[in-house]
Amino acid sequence: MKVSDYIVAYLITNGIRDVFGYPGGMVTHLMDSLGRRKDEIATHITYHEQGAAFAACGYAQASGKVGVAFATSGPGATNLLTGICNAYFDSIPTVFITGQVNTNEAKGELPVRQRGFQETDIVSMVSGVTKAAIYIRDAGMVEEALERAFSLAMSGRKGPVLLDVPMNVFRSEIKLLDAGQKEAQALNEENGAADLDQMERDGEECRNAHRNREFIQCLKEAFSLAKRPCLLLGNGIRTAGQIEQIRSMILNCRIPVVSSMLAVDLIPEDIGLQGTYYGFIGAYGNRSANFVVAKCDLLICLGSRLDVRQVGGVRERFAPDAKIIRVDIDAGELDVRIREDEQQFLLPLELAIPLLQKSLPQKDSYADWIMVCRTIKEKVKYVDEKEPNRVINAISRLTGDDCSIVADVGQNMVWVAQSFHMKHGQRLYMSGGHGAMGYALPAAIGIYYATHRPVVCFSGDGGFQMNIQELQFVSANRLPITMIVLNNQSLGMIRHFQEMYFENNYYYTVSDNGYTVPDFCAIAKAYGIRAERITGLEEVKGMQFEEREPKLYEVVFDDRTVVSPKLEFGKPNQDQEPLLDRALYEYLMKL
Repeated sequence: MKVSDYIVAYLITNGIRDVFGYPGGMVTHLMDSLGRRKDEIATHITYHEQGAAFAACGYAQASGKVGVAFATSGPGATNLLTGICNAYFDSIPTVFITGQVNTNEAKGELPVRQRGFQETDIVSMVSGVTKAAIYIRDAGMVEEALERAFSLAMSGRKGPVLLDVPMNVFRSEIKLLDAGQKEAQALNEENGAADLDQMERDGEECRNAHRNREFIQCLKEAFSLAKRPCLLLGNGIRTAGQIEQIRSMILNCRIPVVSSMLAVDLIPEDIGLQGTYYGFIGAYGNRSANFVVAKCDLLICLGSRLDVRQVGGVRERFAPDAKIIRVDIDAGELDVRIREDEQQFLLPLELAIPLLQKSLPQKDSYADWIMVCRTIKEKVKYVDEKEPNRVINAISRLTGDDCSIVADVGQNMVWVAQSFHMKHGQRLYMSGGHGAMGYALPAAIGIYYATHRPVVCFSGDGGFQMNIQELQFVSANRLPITMIVLNNQSLGMIRHFQEMYFENNYYYTVSDNGYTVPDFCAIAKAYGIRAERITGLEEVKGMQFEEREPKLYEVVFDDRTVVSPKLEFGKPNQDQEPLLDRALYEYLMKL
């Protein structure tokens, strides 16, 4: 069987029905094999390799399956790199297949820059941002490499794997074992490894039982002493498939809950109103969430890596009076401590959350603490509400119950996280750890093919131009993606930095100092997409989100629009800019 045919057959056998990519010389055999089985697996050709990579990320996030993208050697492969980083930092299960020059053209150990045309050592480039990067030098490696790639992508902390395949390997023949040979081989492997496997399983069960007992004991002791406990939810809850379990737990207990920005959609509005959810924490987080964490005496962190954007520049100021219990699947994340005396548990959340549920105190054990949290929320509720927040709020009321929401990186992402009221069937997608501008539009394409439901895609005027070419894909395939470009004619996030730290030197961030924007509506129409400009809150009410056709809305804001609140580096999370009236701040801190 030809190797490229085998790869396609493997994808189909493993439930992959959509792949994303861009044509190139070194992947022509793979493209031919995909084309021959187009009734079983759809190939979506984007207009830039980065678009294909982000589409694969969106597809994996929405479907729970492995997202697959391919590109040719050299610039094709390097154009995937930003999407690969995005998958790595946000734990997205993906497999990237790159073509490579024929093995007889490869430079190998020769002291030259390249021998083959478009030869680039992509394996070395991505080795630090993948779970594995494998150069497949001959057909005999293909079966094992595919098995390993899919297993690694989906196991433990999920993430990307890259397979680099020379063109002559794609077109070579792979010897497949017949059914009898496979059965005999499997039997031999099973007999040879049975005793060792059983010993490993027994040892792992023993270790798990010991960790579980330690975790339960730790929780019981912590809750017996706590008067102001709080739960912090991270994106790891989603990757562990524990969303419904967490929602049920929040409804059935009365403990304040906060989240990371990536996890804001874990708690839809209906559950948030019934339960005790106070928003997301961090530099751009909700003031109420940051105050709750500052005042709690027990903080249980589930699947959140607690980076500097979440805890602030001085880690010791985060939850200063709290006992901290952290649960994560990645030992490396736990190495970055908040405090030396925090208690850590290297546990899968699918094991930890049921144990937490059993350990929770009675529903009304913390009524006084809940009243403090509600007072904080009420006092700071309208402090930071600006026109963009009101616009996002209004748009959220118009969207369908089951549509997907995507936000790009920049001010638009923060406004959406702060003010989009998530419905029960909705989900929000963002580029979190990598923070890649240009993520939203191609990710929306992948999300659509995973869900076959409408998508609402938010971008800023800067980020939208990063992958604007994917308008052609949306138009040609008439995808029901509503694109909302929040246009304040500036790179607003960086402009705000320049205000705070560089004496308003708006170099290359505003329209009169080197930065410009096009007519987005005219561009959309050139691509055959209907477009409309929105200039005020009243016009938002006329926006339509029930159509099965693409549409672009350009929402125009003043170029000095800012995101608030925003934390000045080094300050405690709850003391965000613009500063609260000092009397109110002291009152809340004394509650």
